[in-house]
Amino acid sequence: AACVVLPNDYNNDEINDSKKLTEKKREKLYDIIMKDAISVGVSIISAKEIDEINILEASRKGMIESYKEANKKIKIDVLLTDAMKIDTLDIPVEKIIKGDAKSISIAAASIIAKVTRDRLLYELDKKYPEYGFAKHKGYGTKAHIEAIGKYGLTEIHRPSFCTKFVK
Repeated sequence: AACVVLPNDYNNDEINDSKKLTEKKREKLYDIIMKDAISVGVSIISAKEIDEINILEASRKGMIESYKEANKKIKIDVLLTDAMKIDTLDIPVEKIIKGDAKSISIAAASIIAKVTRDRLLYELDKKYPEYGFAKHKGYGTKAHIEAIGKYGLTEIHRPSFCTKFVK
């Protein structure tokens, strides 16, 4: 998860929901956002913890940790989330449905989070080349499922999600 604080008058028409951008465009925008942002916070939740607390709570925890990291550099007055309810912070939280399409800050955070995740998977691909992480980015493609069936799970796989694929 990521939290991005942009200047009040900031505009960049290229920033959009990360899912609607090519990898090349996300990489380019990542550098622009990191340069232009007032503050950025990133959080990574392990597969083990996701299995312990569930994907929704892990997403919420990641958002809270990202906010706290970004808040260290500048006091954040209001937190915008992509439809995620967070009621444990001492600031107003505005949950926006389809927020990554409606808010440049949420869209920028989606880009930072996606590029960070993709970069981690490229590194994991070097450690576990037989799984093809660089190609499928950890999603449940046929090739990934077949690799899990053949080689088993690694520490980065979520057993609760993957066990149906293991022989």
